[in-house]
Amino acid sequence: MATIRSNLGRVLPGSSILFLCDMQEKFRHIAYFPQIVSVAARMLKVARLLEVPAVLTEQYPEGLGPTVPELGAQGLRPVAKTCFSMVPAVQKELESRPQLCSVLLCGIETQACILNTTLDLLDRGLQVHVVVDGCSSRSQVDRLVALARMRQSGAFLSTSEGLILQLVGDAAHPQFKEIQKIIKEPAPDSGLLGLFQGQNPLFR
Repeated sequence: MATIRSNLGRVLPGSSILFLCDMQEKFRHIAYFPQIVSVAARMLKVARLLEVPAVLTEQYPEGLGPTVPELGAQGLRPVAKTCFSMVPAVQKELESRPQLCSVLLCGIETQACILNTTLDLLDRGLQVHVVVDGCSSRSQVDRLVALARMRQSGAFLSTSEGLILQLVGDAAHPQFKEIQKIIKEPAPDSGLLGLFQGQNPLFR
């Protein structure tokens, strides 16, 4: 049997989980917030079709409000937190899934809870796939540098569609037609092209 090469970053439904981080009412001022939520919503739809578990956090919901309804996360019980990482709040969930290899991560803010969650997950030996079109910050400089920082630490940077197609794996998959409907329209523009364009030294 061939050895699984963890450095390839393969994503399989049976060993993955979707993390949805802090997409709450009081964060609507975040740059590209509607687009980020739209991308996270389609990741959640695909996760449900492929039976990939999902966890949802809210940062200090008493002050920052509930998760926005357009995420479509009804049925998920949000986990409240104050830590700038999702991991302490969802530790029991992680411990209950010994088969877990990969975490797919969406939400805000990139330089705060996304970065700290990524570092904590990497420290646990898990692969982290940051959904770059599903993460943002108030400052696009913070967003850019945080993405580069996570990549330096060993996280994989992926688009939502790239991860969705990895998860489904085959056009013969019984759920492919439903998933095809979800990705038929390209993900909304969230300003990434400007971040990655040209000879950006952070991504060499």
